[in-house]
Amino acid sequence: MIKSSVLPATPLRIGLFGAGRVASQLGPALVAAGHQVVFVWSRTPAAAKILASQLPGTTALPTPAPPLPPADVYLLAVPDAAVAPLLAATTWPAGALVAHLAGALSLAVLEAQPDVRAGVFYPLQTFSPGRSIDWPTVPLCIEAADNQTEATLLALAHSLSRNVRRLNSAQRLKLHVAAVFANNFTNHLLGIADALLAEADLPAALLAPLVRETIAKALANSPFEGQTGPAVRHDAPTLAAHQAALAAHPAWQALYVQLTASIQAQL
Repeated sequence: MIKSSVLPATPLRIGLFGAGRVASQLGPALVAAGHQVVFVWSRTPAAAKILASQLPGTTALPTPAPPLPPADVYLLAVPDAAVAPLLAATTWPAGALVAHLAGALSLAVLEAQPDVRAGVFYPLQTFSPGRSIDWPTVPLCIEAADNQTEATLLALAHSLSRNVRRLNSAQRLKLHVAAVFANNFTNHLLGIADALLAEADLPAALLAPLVRETIAKALANSPFEGQTGPAVRHDAPTLAAHQAALAAHPAWQALYVQLTASIQAQL
């Protein structure tokens, strides 16, 4: 269920490029916050039609060819590699406010387009089908090339979230790298743990209390200071036994050795 807007929204007309994981969650959230999604465009027309059908008064745009329907903000919820080609291939209305949603792309990729007002509207969250997003808690990171653009994006962000921040491109890139460690790499390690349990005919649920306490402790205190385990204790016999148990998985064994060394380097 979509949460209501955090601050009363001045309704904005939104042109939404993309119909994937981010756009399919952002579109309904924008509508719930009082905005009008004028159109949805996607490289996959069927996906655009599905998302547009879920949003009142929204059209599935078959092509970004001119003229684009008027909008107060055009949001590019497309893969990072698609942003520059989409910018170059689209004829933007003069003075159009165009913002990408990427963590690792700088504002400069938009500033290279002379006809647009450049901005960034980066939601720091993981998006997966079937998962509900609590938008009021999602950090929304804003960057803009001018004060007017910043004011519009800040108002849009505050209508969705209580956690809105101004970040420059260098800060956002560091944040994105940190997010990959905290989310993507952690999820991959949990996947390895699940696979090892499955090999031993053990249920993944056995790790659930440990994972919950690990995350809770890391959020409450410095993760480095709360580190436990055989690497911290320099427990050579246990470390050797673990590496031997991973002999059938050389890549995971190498990862175990590398992570052990990284933990010990922080002591």
